[in-house]
Amino acid sequence: MKRTFAIPTLGGKSCAHFGHCENFALIRVDEDEEIGAVRFLDPPAHQPGTYPRFLAEQGVDVVIAGGMGAMARNLFRENNIEVHMGVGVEGPEMLVRQFLQDELQTGDNLCNHGAEDHEPNCGD
Repeated sequence: MKRTFAIPTLGGKSCAHFGHCENFALIRVDEDEEIGAVRFLDPPAHQPGTYPRFLAEQGVDVVIAGGMGAMARNLFRENNIEVHMGVGVEGPEMLVRQFLQDELQTGDNLCNHGAEDHEPNCGD
């Protein structure tokens, strides 16, 4: 199954807070689970809801992140995009490889605010 993964990055590694990323690593995986080249995309100006819409427009199927706010998670869900959170700081290709091998270590949302507790810096 072909899939496109997006990982928010800072300095070429995954970053803890979705809304703090300097760019997104996009990685295509083909039917044979061969990982394509990592492509870094600069996101649009950060406003509530812009990053999930931007990634949906890029054809993203799976997001791997340290954490994100409730609005972002809901927007991804509405666009049928899987979200896996609580990952540590790693290279994007390594995270996708771990995902494909069912070895991705996830944990608590590193951006732990709820819907009532809006904090724009976490990527809503």
